[in-house]
Amino acid sequence: MDKFNGLRAFKSVVEEGSFAAAARAMGLSRSQTNKLVIALEEALGVQLFSRSTRHVAPTSEGLAFYDRARRILDDLEDAERALSETKSAAVGRLRISTPLSLGRLNFSAIVVGFMADHPDLEVDLVQETRLIDPIAEGFDCVIRIATPDEETHLVDHRIAPVEYVTCASRSYLEARSVPSHPQDLKDHALLHYPGSNNSRSWQYSGADGPITLAVKPIMIANNLEAIREAACGGIGIATLPRYAIQAELNSGDMVCILPAFGLPGFMLQLIYPPSRHLSAKVQLFTDYLTNHFSDGIAVGAS
Repeated sequence: MDKFNGLRAFKSVVEEGSFAAAARAMGLSRSQTNKLVIALEEALGVQLFSRSTRHVAPTSEGLAFYDRARRILDDLEDAERALSETKSAAVGRLRISTPLSLGRLNFSAIVVGFMADHPDLEVDLVQETRLIDPIAEGFDCVIRIATPDEETHLVDHRIAPVEYVTCASRSYLEARSVPSHPQDLKDHALLHYPGSNNSRSWQYSGADGPITLAVKPIMIANNLEAIREAACGGIGIATLPRYAIQAELNSGDMVCILPAFGLPGFMLQLIYPPSRHLSAKVQLFTDYLTNHFSDGIAVGAS
């Protein structure tokens, strides 16, 4: 059997709600549509629909299979489109995962701007605090702020560098001594975001070489925004992206410390599975982000 036509028929029945409506949408007869779905069910060895004389509905197996079938057909259409001609517009559904902390960069507004340029595009934007596997979880692309990984099996576009700073509120520093060396941090209340590798250390570079500080934080959070709130609230010292606290730095409520000691370089990255390399919508979104951040990450974004 032609599995792709079977998948198209199955997807259409789910979305249209009946075999008759699916047949009209596909330009086929009801009998042809029914035969395609039955052949697919036989090939899979699974009943995809519960049928009665008046009603058809996907089974639990059918519902689970629908998301996979839709992604397979989307991938096929993207590949055909990319190989046949260069497209100037993104179409279909684009699934994007971003960390919650990108709210400080107005990332949702960036996505809306991209959608305005491509009105036929549908976007599924998921914001998470955890690390996402785009292949296992079916995302077209994932946005991360991380240290570049040369060993990744994913396609990695490095959009812009992200500066991290060691910082604390002015009220905290007025009540405590101001550290002049990373080792002085051992006498302070530290706020720690462990990141994807669950590290319990802060890495610095100075005139005498690298420094690794094992931290014993008073607060650990898997959400960078929680660490930011604690630092701005005078609870302790944190390492944060400059863009996340620039407004507080401008007002003087927050202060950067240890300026002579650099933190590791981070990058705003767009990552996607190799299977999405021919996807026109992913390529266009990558180009859009690259152009948006061509002058770097603007501090003061909120």
